[in-house]
Amino acid sequence: MCDIIERQELDGSTPENPLWKYYIHYQSLNRRMDEWILPTPDRVIELPSVAGAKHRALKAERKKKDDERRREEEKRRQEKEMQILEQEAEEGTRRTRRKKKEEGEASPRPGEPEEEGGFKEGLVNTMAVAEIDEHEGMDEASLREHEEVTKVKNVGKIELGRFCMDTWYFSPFPKHFFGASIDILYVCEFTLNFFTSKSALLRFQSRPDLDRHPPGNEIYRKGNLSMFEVDGGMQREYCQNLCYIAKLFLDHKTLYYDVDPFLFYVLCEVDDRGFHPVGYYSKEKYSDVGYNLACILTFPCHQRKGYGRFLIAFSYLLTIKEEKVGSPEKPMSDLGQQAYKPFWTSTIVDYLVKQGGRSHISIMDISKETSIMAEDIIFSLNQVGILKFIDGEYFISAEEEILEHLAKKHPVKKPFVDPECLHWTPYLTDVKRDKFSIHNKRPTYGGESTSMEVTGEFGSGRGSGSGAMGR
Repeated sequence: MCDIIERQELDGSTPENPLWKYYIHYQSLNRRMDEWILPTPDRVIELPSVAGAKHRALKAERKKKDDERRREEEKRRQEKEMQILEQEAEEGTRRTRRKKKEEGEASPRPGEPEEEGGFKEGLVNTMAVAEIDEHEGMDEASLREHEEVTKVKNVGKIELGRFCMDTWYFSPFPKHFFGASIDILYVCEFTLNFFTSKSALLRFQSRPDLDRHPPGNEIYRKGNLSMFEVDGGMQREYCQNLCYIAKLFLDHKTLYYDVDPFLFYVLCEVDDRGFHPVGYYSKEKYSDVGYNLACILTFPCHQRKGYGRFLIAFSYLLTIKEEKVGSPEKPMSDLGQQAYKPFWTSTIVDYLVKQGGRSHISIMDISKETSIMAEDIIFSLNQVGILKFIDGEYFISAEEEILEHLAKKHPVKKPFVDPECLHWTPYLTDVKRDKFSIHNKRPTYGGESTSMEVTGEFGSGRGSGSGAMGR
């Protein structure tokens, strides 16, 4: 079943014999599947009836109320669990202090903080990561306006290099480019200039002075993969065009016309014909909230090759070089969540496996080595079921056999990023003022660990569990 969103009259249509094509949305499927179709004998095209529209509206309203009721029930259940955890954590903290007092250890000084970075002592805060909504920040009216403006794709296909791709969503190209809509948009893969005909594209690419690579600096090369860093302030047109193209495949991406504050990292496949872009990610030159990635896209023709994971790993490699911790911009899209969750899990499990017989490992240790923010580490440990809460203390319950099983289940996949092939220097910043620098992370305060330590078979320990990295 599908809904008719729009229709257009075809050439050759007459009042006696009207000919139409229809833009349809398949019910229960993402908008990226919307398409123009022609009525054929095997397709029954009927304008939606008023009764049918009312029935669907009533059904949607009922579903909305059911979803709200389930969310409220889930919220009450989580609040109840949090209260229980708070009570257990408080009791566990009192027992720990009594034990210290009996052993002659000094108690925390009066007025000393017992929480940091918004994480209460003894609580695993994973809600911020688990409940990711790509519509966040858009009220109901804004969402309706967004869907009304973008309900019909204005570009049917895009030809980039050797590939012709169906687009997924509307992109706000300036009207002077091609008017209201176009069937195929031709793009020069080296400069990202747009053309409305193949002949115009070929004429442009025949120029002898045409650079056959992205602008900016090549900062990585290994095998047939190359990465270019492009400054939005210096290559404004290229970066804006890249955003227009990305919007064709990202539904709720905010299109920034001011690209000056951003750096763009363009991944290319290299052959004797030049550098062919396969995807990119962008990030702010400096983020007040510690984001190391703003937008990421692998072009559909190059998906399922591991390039999305490569781009994520590359973003963290640069963060490691900057000696900071970082996290992707929230909220993430559905595809973003699918890419990041396995990356975090495999990276953290790989780190734990390589530690061998270390007796103490903290959240801060993991964060410093991987540059993954503490809340993302906690979320990932909780997701794989090795983060435990016992008597007011947190433990990583991870025997060697469990870690080996997790390493097989969540392997670090190819293509790998080779740090030796990176030729890049980070922007200079005042480390003392940069709260995301690992040099500003205090492993202890008041003599008590703020990060989760592990001992025992693989380890156990106590602490707030948050590590407070990136706060």
